[in-house]
Amino acid sequence: MSDLSLFLGQMLRKPARVVAMAPSSARLAAMMAAQVDPALGPVAELGPGTGVITRALLSRGVAPADLTLFELDPGFAAHLHRDLPDLDIRECGAQNIADNGLRPLGAVVSGLRLLSMSLPLQRAIVSGAFACLKPGGVFVQFTYGTRPPVARLLRHELGLRHSRSRRVWRNMPPATVYTFCQG
Repeated sequence: MSDLSLFLGQMLRKPARVVAMAPSSARLAAMMAAQVDPALGPVAELGPGTGVITRALLSRGVAPADLTLFELDPGFAAHLHRDLPDLDIRECGAQNIADNGLRPLGAVVSGLRLLSMSLPLQRAIVSGAFACLKPGGVFVQFTYGTRPPVARLLRHELGLRHSRSRRVWRNMPPATVYTFCQG
C-alpha cells in the first residue's frame, strides 16, 4: 500500500485524529531533518504517520538505534513496524514522551498539528518534549499557518526562542518549519 493510500484511508476512518490534508512532502521532510544534528544524540519523532520525515531523518544520518517514534494511530504504527522494523516505535500519545524512559535527546521532531490542539494538550506535549531534551537540544515543528506553531503563552512559560525556515512551497499545503530551543 502506498503512503498516500494509507494516509487517505486513515484520514477517512479517523478524521478527528488525522487532520492534515496530505502526507508531508519529501521537501518538507528534508527541511525538518536539516534542523537536526545527528551528532547531538538520540531523536524522538512525534506523529510520524507514514514515515516520510522518519526516512529523511535516517537519510540525514540519525542512526536507527537513536530514533524513537511516537505514533498513536494503530494503522500508521502497523505500517511503520512493517516498513521500518529496526526502529523503536511506541504506540502512545506524544503527551507521554516524558514517561517513556528515553535517554536525553538531541532533538524532538514533530509532525503533529499543535495549533489544532487544546492548550493543555499542547502544553503536555511540548513541555514533555523539553523535559527529555539535553541542553542545546531542539524541538522541530512545522506549520501551515503564518504564526509559530507553539502557543505564545507556552513559549513564554518554557522560555523558548525560535527560528523559522523559508516557506516550503512544494508541500500540500505549503508549510514553514520552526525550530525551538530554551534560553
